[in-house]
Amino acid sequence: MTTTTRRAWLRVTALGSVAMAAALVGCSKKEDAAPAAAPAASGPVAAAPASGASAPLKIAFAYLGPVGDGGWTFAHDNGRKALEKELGSQVQTTFVESVPESADAEREFRDMVAQGNTLIFGTSFGYMEPMLKVAADNKAVHFEHATGYKTADNMRVYDNRTYEGAYMAGVIAGGMTRTNTIGVVGSIPIPEVIRNIDSYTLGAQSVNPKVKVKVVWVNEWFNPPKETEGAQSLIDGGADVLLQNTDSSAVLQTAEKNGKYAFGWDSDMTAYGPKAHLASSVNIWGPYYIKAARDAINGTWTTGHTWWGVKEGAIDLVSISDKVPADLKAKVDKVKAGLKDGSFAIWKGPIVSNDGKEQVKAGTTADDAFLGGIKFFVKGVEGQVPGNK
Repeated sequence: MTTTTRRAWLRVTALGSVAMAAALVGCSKKEDAAPAAAPAASGPVAAAPASGASAPLKIAFAYLGPVGDGGWTFAHDNGRKALEKELGSQVQTTFVESVPESADAEREFRDMVAQGNTLIFGTSFGYMEPMLKVAADNKAVHFEHATGYKTADNMRVYDNRTYEGAYMAGVIAGGMTRTNTIGVVGSIPIPEVIRNIDSYTLGAQSVNPKVKVKVVWVNEWFNPPKETEGAQSLIDGGADVLLQNTDSSAVLQTAEKNGKYAFGWDSDMTAYGPKAHLASSVNIWGPYYIKAARDAINGTWTTGHTWWGVKEGAIDLVSISDKVPADLKAKVDKVKAGLKDGSFAIWKGPIVSNDGKEQVKAGTTADDAFLGGIKFFVKGVEGQVPGNK
């Protein structure tokens, strides 16, 4: 096994941005208190397989942010580590961090192929088109794209139902708000993010119908200063409980500075703002990465679209604060149990958009095709989705 990155200097730069965010929110470098240490910039080279042993499956990961972001990329790298732990000498993994969603991504994917990797993961939506191009030229390589929707014979899509975590966070937010105004720092207005905002709202409304939700867009996945600015804007606008769909801990840190509440996102962010932290919605990628690697090793890999959630152990709401009343915790537990056994559906009608149009009829449940194309805000969210008239 090996854990390497050819972008160590990018990691330093990106972590500097996180430190800048910490300074902006008046915290004392909370990154040092991350739940687990980020992997080293380079690792030992795997020993050559013994005579007669099969060579390990070479697997490469392209990360949007630095592994020390405390959120999205940190969660994916934890999944990679789980893969290594489970499959041992059967696999050899490498990663490249801070890969832009641009032509740079195509160059990185081609370089991964040239390095002999035959299973390649691209862990951000914007890698879809570059990965499709590289997959078309390398039919013997298996490509896996996170959060996208386009596939090929040798490229498939995987995702987690992050909206389930957002809904459970919303249940807590609806019960904890004192202003009846809660906020979301949104990254990019694609269906994934809009669906999370809406689900957060539906969860809050399930315990507090008076809740209003404000949204600020930063139009980037990882930009701690912009995330800080967005969070402060929401607080200044009256929001006292914040959620984010961005990759750093800046939103939670800003809430901590202002004496407000917030949630961790993608990873357990308790350590970044313990007084503000209510719970963390976490992505657990290890089970899927293990499955994908086994598929490739066993020759059973096929294209398709995998979308896992609470039921499969890929989404959870963890580290619920002692500040959260027992009745709210019980409601979250009930939702979680219902999602796990299939007895509860978040997107069950009637559901109305904030312009008064019925989107899901009473007694019906939205299917995955509907959920995958959401471009509207539900009733209770202020404003319009950018680009929608």
